[in-house]
Amino acid sequence: MNRNEQRTTATRTAGPRRSQEIFDATLDLLATKGYEGLTIEGVADRSGVNKTTIYRWWPSKGALLGAALTGAGRLDFPLPDTGSLRGDLIALMNGIVALLTTPPTSDIAVATLGAVTQSPELADHTREFFADRLTREQPLFERAVARGELAPDTDPMLLTDLIAGAAWLHLVFRRLPLDNHFVTTTIDVILNGATLHTTPR
Repeated sequence: MNRNEQRTTATRTAGPRRSQEIFDATLDLLATKGYEGLTIEGVADRSGVNKTTIYRWWPSKGALLGAALTGAGRLDFPLPDTGSLRGDLIALMNGIVALLTTPPTSDIAVATLGAVTQSPELADHTREFFADRLTREQPLFERAVARGELAPDTDPMLLTDLIAGAAWLHLVFRRLPLDNHFVTTTIDVILNGATLHTTPR
């Protein structure tokens, strides 16, 4: 993320003095009522902040949810540092799995990602959340490049998309249990590929 994008994110995730209460109320309502049931009026009632104040900062529920996802920190987890790229990616995927399977973060994540496919406006606002997440994870990939485990031109976004996408499809769409074997196998396929490696004659 460049400096202009950082300033934009900081501006949009800022808010009134009680922004944390607003963000918490937004995510609590999302978890219990889904995106369709999320309203700024409901957030105002739950947070005790006048709705005109909320509208002054966030003109739509999509804008408010985008700010809450980053500002509330509910979907954050520590950046792993295991000493190896494979270990870090396994830990990263386990963190994503925990988000998708442990309430209330699972309700927040599933409701948001489901709504993004139906709401272009929400998709625009959640880009900032994903950009922020990728920025936080960047040191993991920089360490791997420094250790010689990744090529300098490796695309971190592609790697994280592959990891998160595998977890999302397996857990949410296919409704299948996800164990440690699936996690390690997924990471090994991402790092090593799935084809047999033979020496040409």
